[in-house]
Amino acid sequence: MARALATAIGVVLVDPHAMVRAGLGMLLASDPHITVIAEAETSEEALSQLHGLRRRTGVVVCIALELTGEKDAFWLIRSIREQYPVLPLLVNSAQADGTAISRALFVGADSFVHKNTDPVRFVDAIRRTAQGEVVLEGLPRGAFGEMTESMDRQRAAESVLTEREKEVLTVAAEGLTARQIGRRLGVRERTVTTHLGRIYRKLGATSRVAAIAAATRSGVLHSDWRLDPNRLPPPPQALVS
Repeated sequence: MARALATAIGVVLVDPHAMVRAGLGMLLASDPHITVIAEAETSEEALSQLHGLRRRTGVVVCIALELTGEKDAFWLIRSIREQYPVLPLLVNSAQADGTAISRALFVGADSFVHKNTDPVRFVDAIRRTAQGEVVLEGLPRGAFGEMTESMDRQRAAESVLTEREKEVLTVAAEGLTARQIGRRLGVRERTVTTHLGRIYRKLGATSRVAAIAAATRSGVLHSDWRLDPNRLPPPPQALVS
């Protein structure tokens, strides 16, 4: 009994689909040393569950990349990694998108398993991730090279843009003019245009749309941000601080 407790693995399942969580729970229940200790449908719920856990060792968080919205899977991975630096994180997805996988690994995930992976190999991936291994299951042919290239782009973009430039580009992604961006950030319009010019040069872009696309691909901008030229800034009184 003591041996079983020593090797026990607790799994936190995070997936927006109840049927998927139920299926994974039944699969993991087939292993006497693995127990699903918590489930979550959203990123916020996942963090709440983690905060409430008494145990911190022998736990693996299994996160679906299908989590979308402002607080998507990447936001959750980064948040968990900041709050629980050594907690093993395994991500899974029905899509083997090399760029998305590399971004997940870049922001802090330890392993990736495709949802079409053999169930036995999935359970084994949980065990191996819990032991500190990096597991990549179900990658398509050629995906490793794509992932490596994508991670290199992410590192380059993260290192080349200053925090202020990232802030300017983030607001620019809302479709605001340089003057509106300046009002939002409390700087002059000329300062904003200077920042945008430097951002374009650093990202090798010739326009705002191209810069936003490059930053999104590299993970500097959130994947669900979209350029909206018709979006208006907050009322002037809300911009004064």
